[in-house]
Amino acid sequence: MIYLLAAAAILAFIVWGSAGRRLNRYANWRGASWISAIGTLATGAFLIVRGDWIVGAGLGLVGAWLALAARWPQPLKGVSPAEAMSLDEARAILGVGPGASAAEITEAYRRQMRRVHPDQGGTSGLAARVNAARDRLGRP
Repeated sequence: MIYLLAAAAILAFIVWGSAGRRLNRYANWRGASWISAIGTLATGAFLIVRGDWIVGAGLGLVGAWLALAARWPQPLKGVSPAEAMSLDEARAILGVGPGASAAEITEAYRRQMRRVHPDQGGTSGLAARVNAARDRLGRP
């Protein structure tokens, strides 16, 4: 059991120590979560085989939670939908070319918004994507 605690302390030191030097803390957590899940599940299985059912089952549950936590999508924090969208994607949504003028972008935005607005039978998600595309290409 002391080895498990030592391994957890080392892993915590690596993950949180390197998180201060890197900008993407979520990527560190995902990798560490997978490593922790595998180690915890293996330790739980070993303890169950040895006859320690309670601790082994508890470690198995913790390992399963860590494996699921690594798979959960993480929303982008501090990034607007317009910033997350590429220029090509924004142009495709509005149906304009790379050399579109401000007037063309405005007309394409109005045309798309008439089609996807929630009051006209569209959805709020589609309207949000059209708004994000307009914001990404620059509000004329």
